[in-house]
Amino acid sequence: MAKVVVIYSGGMDSFTVLHYALQQGHDVYALSFNYGQRHVRELDAAAEVCKQAGIPHKVVDITAINQLLAGSSLTDDIDIPEGHYESVSMQSTVVPNRNMILLSLAIGYAVSIEAESVCYGAHSGDHAIYPDCRPEFVLKMNEVSQIANYQPVTIDVPFLDNNKAEILAAGLAMGLDYAHTWTCYNGRELACGKCGACIERLEAFAANNQTDPLPYE
Repeated sequence: MAKVVVIYSGGMDSFTVLHYALQQGHDVYALSFNYGQRHVRELDAAAEVCKQAGIPHKVVDITAINQLLAGSSLTDDIDIPEGHYESVSMQSTVVPNRNMILLSLAIGYAVSIEAESVCYGAHSGDHAIYPDCRPEFVLKMNEVSQIANYQPVTIDVPFLDNNKAEILAAGLAMGLDYAHTWTCYNGRELACGKCGACIERLEAFAANNQTDPLPYE
Protein backbone atom coordinates (compact mmCIF):
# COMPACT_ATOMS: atom_id res chain seq x y z
CA MET A 1 0.00 0.00 0.00
CA ALA A 2 1.54 3.28 -1.12
CA LYS A 3 1.57 6.18 1.33
CA VAL A 4 0.47 9.46 -0.27
CA VAL A 5 -0.14 13.04 0.84
CA VAL A 6 -3.26 14.70 -0.59
CA ILE A 7 -3.47 18.49 -0.53
CA TYR A 8 -7.07 18.79 0.58
CA SER A 9 -8.79 22.17 0.54
CA GLY A 10 -12.29 20.85 1.17
CA GLY A 11 -13.49 21.88 -2.28
CA MET A 12 -14.93 19.70 -5.05
CA ASP A 13 -11.70 18.93 -6.87
CA SER A 14 -9.60 17.99 -3.85
CA PHE A 15 -12.55 16.01 -2.42
CA THR A 16 -12.56 13.95 -5.62
CA VAL A 17 -8.77 13.54 -5.58
CA LEU A 18 -8.89 12.42 -1.94
CA HIS A 19 -11.38 9.68 -2.70
CA TYR A 20 -9.63 8.76 -5.94
CA ALA A 21 -6.47 8.12 -3.89
CA LEU A 22 -8.47 6.06 -1.38
CA GLN A 23 -10.02 3.99 -4.16
CA GLN A 24 -6.56 3.35 -5.56
CA GLY A 25 -5.84 1.62 -2.27
CA HIS A 26 -3.37 4.23 -1.04
CA ASP A 27 -2.61 5.04 2.58
CA VAL A 28 -3.82 8.65 2.50
CA TYR A 29 -2.62 11.53 4.66
CA ALA A 30 -4.66 14.69 4.09
CA LEU A 31 -3.00 18.10 4.36
CA SER A 32 -4.92 21.39 4.46
CA PHE A 33 -3.62 24.94 4.65
CA ASN A 34 -4.97 28.06 6.28
CA TYR A 35 -3.20 30.69 4.18
CA GLY A 36 -5.39 33.57 5.32
CA GLN A 37 -8.26 32.95 2.92
CA ARG A 38 -11.40 34.96 3.69
CA HIS A 39 -13.17 32.09 5.43
CA VAL A 40 -12.61 28.57 6.72
CA ARG A 41 -15.75 26.96 5.34
CA GLU A 42 -13.70 24.70 3.06
CA LEU A 43 -11.37 23.77 5.90
CA ASP A 44 -14.31 22.90 8.13
CA ALA A 45 -15.72 20.67 5.38
CA ALA A 46 -12.32 19.02 4.93
CA ALA A 47 -11.97 18.33 8.64
CA GLU A 48 -15.41 16.74 8.85
CA VAL A 49 -14.82 14.48 5.84
CA CYS A 50 -11.49 13.27 7.22
CA LYS A 51 -12.98 12.71 10.67
CA GLN A 52 -15.83 10.63 9.27
CA ALA A 53 -13.48 8.60 7.06
CA GLY A 54 -10.78 8.16 9.69
CA ILE A 55 -8.14 9.81 7.50
CA PRO A 56 -5.11 11.41 9.21
CA HIS A 57 -5.52 15.15 8.64
CA LYS A 58 -3.26 18.09 9.35
CA VAL A 59 -4.37 21.73 9.03
CA VAL A 60 -1.34 24.00 8.86
CA ASP A 61 -1.56 27.72 9.63
CA ILE A 62 0.63 29.62 7.18
CA THR A 63 -1.21 32.93 7.46
CA ALA A 64 2.06 34.71 8.23
CA ILE A 65 2.99 34.51 4.54
CA ASN A 66 0.28 37.02 3.68
CA GLN A 67 2.52 39.89 4.69
CA LEU A 68 4.45 38.91 1.56
CA LEU A 69 1.60 37.92 -0.79
CA ALA A 70 -0.55 41.00 -1.28
CA GLY A 71 -3.12 41.78 -3.94
CA SER A 72 -5.43 38.76 -4.04
CA SER A 73 -9.15 39.16 -3.40
CA LEU A 74 -9.04 35.78 -1.62
CA THR A 75 -6.79 37.11 1.12
CA ASP A 76 -6.88 40.94 1.03
CA ASP A 77 -9.70 43.38 1.68
CA ILE A 78 -10.65 43.41 -2.01
CA ASP A 79 -14.14 42.60 -3.27
CA ILE A 80 -14.59 39.09 -4.65
CA PRO A 81 -15.42 39.52 -8.37
CA GLU A 82 -18.60 38.06 -9.78
CA GLY A 83 -18.71 36.34 -13.14
CA HIS A 84 -17.13 33.46 -15.02
CA TYR A 85 -13.60 32.19 -14.44
CA GLU A 86 -12.64 33.19 -17.98
CA SER A 87 -13.30 36.85 -17.17
CA VAL A 88 -10.18 39.01 -16.77
CA SER A 89 -11.61 40.23 -13.45
CA MET A 90 -11.06 36.76 -11.96
CA GLN A 91 -7.31 37.35 -12.06
CA SER A 92 -7.78 39.18 -8.75
CA THR A 93 -8.35 35.77 -7.14
CA VAL A 94 -4.80 34.65 -7.93
CA VAL A 95 -2.71 34.24 -4.77
CA PRO A 96 0.92 34.79 -5.85
CA ASN A 97 2.93 31.58 -5.95
CA ARG A 98 0.35 29.71 -3.87
CA ASN A 99 0.69 26.25 -5.36
CA MET A 100 4.49 26.34 -5.38
CA ILE A 101 4.44 27.17 -1.67
CA LEU A 102 1.80 24.57 -0.81
CA LEU A 103 3.48 21.88 -2.89
CA SER A 104 6.86 22.60 -1.30
CA LEU A 105 5.38 22.16 2.17
CA ALA A 106 3.48 19.04 1.12
CA ILE A 107 6.63 17.53 -0.40
CA GLY A 108 8.50 18.19 2.85
CA TYR A 109 5.69 16.50 4.78
CA ALA A 110 5.77 13.55 2.36
CA VAL A 111 9.50 13.11 2.90
CA SER A 112 9.07 13.25 6.69
CA ILE A 113 6.45 10.47 6.72
CA GLU A 114 8.12 8.53 3.88
CA ALA A 115 5.24 9.01 1.45
CA GLU A 116 6.00 8.41 -2.20
CA SER A 117 3.76 11.06 -3.77
CA VAL A 118 1.80 14.26 -3.28
CA CYS A 119 -1.61 14.53 -4.98
CA TYR A 120 -3.48 17.74 -5.73
CA GLY A 121 -6.46 18.80 -7.77
CA ALA A 122 -5.28 21.17 -10.52
CA HIS A 123 -7.36 20.73 -13.67
CA SER A 124 -7.78 22.10 -17.18
CA GLY A 125 -10.48 24.55 -16.15
CA ASP A 126 -7.91 26.36 -14.01
CA HIS A 127 -5.25 26.68 -16.69
CA ALA A 128 -6.45 29.95 -18.16
CA ILE A 129 -6.61 31.91 -14.93
CA TYR A 130 -4.13 30.24 -12.58
CA PRO A 131 -0.54 29.92 -13.91
CA ASP A 132 0.37 27.44 -11.16
CA CYS A 133 -2.26 24.96 -12.36
CA ARG A 134 -0.84 24.67 -15.87
CA PRO A 135 0.64 21.35 -17.03
CA GLU A 136 4.08 22.89 -17.59
CA PHE A 137 4.15 24.12 -13.98
CA VAL A 138 3.19 20.67 -12.69
CA LEU A 139 5.85 19.04 -14.91
CA LYS A 140 8.62 21.33 -13.67
CA MET A 141 7.58 21.02 -10.02
CA ASN A 142 7.60 17.24 -10.39
CA GLU A 143 11.11 17.38 -11.82
CA VAL A 144 12.29 19.53 -8.91
CA SER A 145 10.58 17.24 -6.41
CA GLN A 146 12.63 14.32 -7.70
CA ILE A 147 15.91 16.01 -6.77
CA ALA A 148 15.04 18.34 -3.87
CA ASN A 149 15.51 15.62 -1.23
CA TYR A 150 17.32 12.33 -0.82
CA GLN A 151 13.90 10.72 -1.14
CA PRO A 152 12.24 11.53 -4.48
CA VAL A 153 8.56 12.43 -4.26
CA THR A 154 6.23 12.28 -7.26
CA ILE A 155 3.61 14.98 -7.80
CA ASP A 156 0.41 13.25 -8.92
CA VAL A 157 -2.31 15.35 -10.56
CA PRO A 158 -4.88 12.78 -11.68
CA PHE A 159 -7.31 15.26 -13.24
CA LEU A 160 -4.84 17.69 -14.83
CA ASP A 161 -6.32 17.24 -18.30
CA ASN A 162 -9.96 17.12 -17.20
CA ASN A 163 -12.45 19.93 -16.74
CA LYS A 164 -14.61 20.34 -13.65
CA ALA A 165 -17.61 18.59 -15.22
CA GLU A 166 -15.43 15.55 -15.96
CA ILE A 167 -14.01 15.57 -12.43
CA LEU A 168 -17.53 15.71 -11.04
CA ALA A 169 -18.55 12.83 -13.32
CA ALA A 170 -15.66 10.76 -11.95
CA GLY A 171 -16.72 11.57 -8.40
CA LEU A 172 -20.36 10.75 -9.04
CA ALA A 173 -19.26 7.43 -10.53
CA MET A 174 -17.48 6.79 -7.21
CA GLY A 175 -20.75 7.54 -5.39
CA LEU A 176 -19.43 10.72 -3.73
CA ASP A 177 -21.75 13.16 -2.00
CA TYR A 178 -20.72 16.72 -2.83
CA ALA A 179 -22.84 18.11 -0.02
CA HIS A 180 -19.66 17.54 2.01
CA THR A 181 -17.70 20.15 0.03
CA TRP A 182 -17.59 23.94 -0.12
CA THR A 183 -16.65 25.96 -3.20
CA CYS A 184 -17.91 29.55 -2.84
CA TYR A 185 -15.25 32.24 -2.41
CA ASN A 186 -17.56 34.01 0.04
CA GLY A 187 -17.86 32.47 3.49
CA ARG A 188 -21.49 33.28 4.14
CA GLU A 189 -24.09 30.80 5.37
CA LEU A 190 -25.21 30.01 1.81
CA ALA A 191 -23.16 29.85 -1.38
CA CYS A 192 -23.45 33.06 -3.42
CA GLY A 193 -23.93 31.45 -6.83
CA LYS A 194 -22.28 34.45 -8.51
CA CYS A 195 -18.52 34.17 -8.00
CA GLY A 196 -16.42 32.29 -10.54
CA ALA A 197 -16.07 29.27 -8.27
CA CYS A 198 -19.85 28.96 -7.81
CA ILE A 199 -20.59 29.46 -11.49
CA GLU A 200 -18.10 26.79 -12.55
CA ARG A 201 -19.48 24.41 -9.92
CA LEU A 202 -23.09 24.94 -11.04
CA GLU A 203 -22.09 24.47 -14.68
CA ALA A 204 -20.41 21.17 -13.78
CA PHE A 205 -23.57 19.86 -12.12
CA ALA A 206 -25.71 21.02 -15.04
CA ALA A 207 -23.38 19.27 -17.50
CA ASN A 208 -23.93 16.04 -15.54
CA ASN A 209 -27.71 16.57 -15.36
CA GLN A 210 -27.45 16.75 -11.59
CA THR A 211 -28.59 19.25 -8.96
CA ASP A 212 -25.97 20.70 -6.67
CA PRO A 213 -26.76 19.59 -3.10
CA LEU A 214 -25.46 22.86 -1.63
CA PRO A 215 -28.01 25.61 -0.82
CA TYR A 216 -27.58 28.95 -2.61
CA GLU A 217 -28.62 32.50 -1.81
